[in-house]
Amino acid sequence: MLTMSKQKICREMSSCEQDTGKKMEPSSSLSTAINGVVTSGSAAGLTQADMVQNGVAVTGSSRAYLENKAMHETKALAAELCRHFYTLGWVSGTGGSISIKVHDDSLTISHQLIVMSPSGVQKERMVAEDMYVFSSDGIKLSTPYFQPYPHRHPKCTDCAPIFMKVYEVCDAGAVIHSHGMEACIVTMMNPFSKEFRITHMEMIKGIQGHGYHDELVLPIIENTAHEGELTESITEVIRAYPKATAVLVRNHGVYIWGLSWISAKTQAECYHYLFNAAIKLHKLGLDWSTPSHGPIRNVNGVWGCGMNFNRGGLKAGPLSFDYMIEPSQRCIVLDIAGTTTSRPFVSNILFAYAHDNVGKHLAATYDTAETQDDINLLRSQVQNDLDQSIVGAVPVPQDYVGKELVIASLVANVESMIRADRNVTALKQLQAHIWRTGFQSNELVGVVYDDVPEALERWQAAGIKVYIYSSDSREAQQLLFANSNYGDLRKYLCGFFDTTLGNKEETHSYIEILRTVGVDRPADVLFVTDVFQDAVAARAAGLEVIIPNRPGNEPLPEHHGFRMIESLLEI
Repeated sequence: MLTMSKQKICREMSSCEQDTGKKMEPSSSLSTAINGVVTSGSAAGLTQADMVQNGVAVTGSSRAYLENKAMHETKALAAELCRHFYTLGWVSGTGGSISIKVHDDSLTISHQLIVMSPSGVQKERMVAEDMYVFSSDGIKLSTPYFQPYPHRHPKCTDCAPIFMKVYEVCDAGAVIHSHGMEACIVTMMNPFSKEFRITHMEMIKGIQGHGYHDELVLPIIENTAHEGELTESITEVIRAYPKATAVLVRNHGVYIWGLSWISAKTQAECYHYLFNAAIKLHKLGLDWSTPSHGPIRNVNGVWGCGMNFNRGGLKAGPLSFDYMIEPSQRCIVLDIAGTTTSRPFVSNILFAYAHDNVGKHLAATYDTAETQDDINLLRSQVQNDLDQSIVGAVPVPQDYVGKELVIASLVANVESMIRADRNVTALKQLQAHIWRTGFQSNELVGVVYDDVPEALERWQAAGIKVYIYSSDSREAQQLLFANSNYGDLRKYLCGFFDTTLGNKEETHSYIEILRTVGVDRPADVLFVTDVFQDAVAARAAGLEVIIPNRPGNEPLPEHHGFRMIESLLEI
């Protein structure tokens, strides 16, 4: 089956041949796939003969299509943008790259051809002829001509796999990869942070789906030795942060995309402005991640305000706690069930809603990529349960037996997991997606205790950072606070942790939280939970612990030794 882009190419070639009455000579730069191997027409020895792409004859007249007005303008635009980005410091030293789809009204955006910059080329000297052209499914259709010494042999950007994945997942029209210094530094100010956050800055309005009062959150992934190795990590965080249109790579740079080249360029400029603002605020001792941008405490480590190295310089070897950020203020980590939200609400409303709507949700969304991913995760979990003879696990048939039977078996397994209160990723991921539908349809509202919004507001005004740590997935946590009975409370929260970093009853989980929030004195973090085992684990890690006395919470052992409160306003 041809993709739409290939069909369009073939139509153009056919039309050209009818008009001219002959086949055009194939370009020496035109590439094709023969038996699945990409090669150039000249390398394959194809002069007048037809070339083959996925079993379809492609003649030399394809050159006419690949050199039409829209294609030429897109190539020229990509070269012009590279030259401009060079002046901004985003693509110096031949680093960085750009990719743009060739607009064609007869094709959907997902099937348009793609222009991509080369690797190892002086970006300030780029011209249209330096560009590569790809089909929508990644077949190389055109390569630049080879230039003599000292130029290198043409090579497409190492970002190509990442660009193609972004196009596939985000349905973007252009992708920019910047090596801008500010994009590197914001990932280095806290080497343990997995996110960049900023709020109440005018340029946030230039980011798709965001306004001045919103908190902009971008994921940060770790760098690798080879750029193509980032593809899997970038794919994961794109799906985990659906509102983000950029991904930061620590000590490397940033990938930014938009619906068009204008959207991508505009957002890239806004992102770099915000990165630079965060760096300057950090140097001034101001907190860019809070609405007030108030002062933060002076820090003594190498990542402190003004980057003052006042501990005698860096020591050789791995970083120790002596060189971690000192806390800019006290941090509070909150549990959800029994702390911010009643346990009966979680059990009788949220879990009951997921239980009652599993079949309906799977049937309505069965063919979507998200639900297929949920199903595959459930299949794996069920098979593991069957291997361990877990009570309630039933085999999930293959798709060919029919969607109805597959759904019925999945429902049975999910219901069994919910009844057993199983804390497994497959169940939590599916529950979050079911709850999202419930919140979007206003069938669900996240009910929090009356003292929660006032306490959050007070803590924020005092410069205290607040995080959530719950056994529910991060997506589920954000849904609850975004759709609460007091409105969107996420503006008061600095981050969300779930059991992917570790079980709540294990001490090392709280050590990971300390590292992530950048605190080297555990007592500067307060953990509020009603679960005795969790409280013991957190105290063993050195955190201060308070237990709320809420209606419906489980009784505690006698002489448990923890301070108890009736309301969060007591903190």
